[in-house]
Amino acid sequence: MNYLTISKPANASFIEKRSEFIGHIAPVETNEQAVDFINSIKAENRKARHNVYAYILRNENISRYSDDGEPQGTGGVPVLDVLKKRQLTDVCVVVTRYFGGILLGGGGLVRAYSHAASIACDAADIMDMRLCRRIRLTMDYTLYGRIAYLLPNYDVITADSDFGTSVALELLIMCEKYDAFIHGVTETANGAVQIEQLDEMYRDFSELHR
Repeated sequence: MNYLTISKPANASFIEKRSEFIGHIAPVETNEQAVDFINSIKAENRKARHNVYAYILRNENISRYSDDGEPQGTGGVPVLDVLKKRQLTDVCVVVTRYFGGILLGGGGLVRAYSHAASIACDAADIMDMRLCRRIRLTMDYTLYGRIAYLLPNYDVITADSDFGTSVALELLIMCEKYDAFIHGVTETANGAVQIEQLDEMYRDFSELHR
């Protein structure tokens, strides 16, 4: 249920035997968004020889690709393979090629399109999206230090905090760590912390490891 995606568009390019390859990557959630992104890159690069693409969507587990005039299997498939190996979803990659006059051959094209897709991925901000539970903890000030000390041990994100007559923390906890965290809080505070479950959501947890 957890997945990797990107936060915003990015691009990177390189030259191979006088041909320029530009890898463009963008977050997309629907087939329509992917097509719009592909068309926008084509419009920006009308003089390019090829605009090869591939995309993967979580919704209905869709994956599509196109060689856009390159020999079959030398463009879209390598780009799609890069996305699969990196376990990225809800993303679209378009690799634009400005032909430099020198043929690369089948193997050369596969390597070039794979590399363009890879450097586009490298240029993007990867988000580690985890299904998590949002909860609110309410406690006396005397317990706050002990509870705050626990949070890093369970990769908890503090979404909000309120220091009024008591301390209220709105926290995001990965579902797989939720039971262990609640057990730890209950033991640490001897049951003196009020725990309110709010909802479930996906949240980027990559910030915890930067």
